Formats: sequence, structure tokens, C-alpha cells
Amino acid sequence: MSPKRGDRAAPPPTGEEYDLRFANSEAAEGWEHLARQATSTLRRAFEMIRAAPRATDNLGRQHRLKNSLSTAMFKGQALERWQYEVTGGGRIWYLIDDANRTVWITYAGAGHPKATD
Repeated sequence: MSPKRGDRAAPPPTGEEYDLRFANSEAAEGWEHLARQATSTLRRAFEMIRAAPRATDNLGRQHRLKNSLSTAMFKGQALERWQYEVTGGGRIWYLIDDANRTVWITYAGAGHPKATD
């Protein structure tokens, strides 16, 4: 998804940080919805995921999904799928691409993804 005029500019990753990118337009739209509802917690989520997408010291908020949801195919690769709980119902699902030091956001929204229903 190419940036357009008026889009928010994200700072580039530095050092060991991961680059966060949207895997689809729905995730980008959901991110903006979360940004309007939970600005400070979304910012914390962004910083945590960027710095340590596999952090295990915050299991209440950040963890790998289980069973059939634990991995997903993306651009021909099987990648780990993780979740960050932004709010009580708000979630970010993301895939970790270590080879490119990129986190692909596949879902962002104020409710649980339909795959968990």
C-alpha cells in the first residue's frame, strides 16, 4: 500500500527495531479506527511490537496465537502470527518476517477478528 497525500508518516526503524507495515487495506483502516479510540494504548502497542514483536514479559497483552492460527502464509512464507490486545476488545494481529525485519499487520480493529468466533 503506497502512501498518499495526507497519510500519516511513520518513523523508520532504527537499530534492532522491526518495520511495521500493513498487509492489507482493511488492517490500515482498522488501525485508523483504533487510533481514534485508543490513541495512547495504540502508541504503546506500536512501540512494543516494533521493539520486540515476540515479547513474553507482557503475556496479558502480547502473545502468539495458538493451534491453526499460530502461523499464516504470507508472500510464500509461513510466518508466526501474534496478537497484541490494545483495549478490552481491540486487537492487532501480525506476522513476523525475520528475514526482512518486518512485522506485517494483518488485522487491527476494535473487536475480535472473525477467525476467533
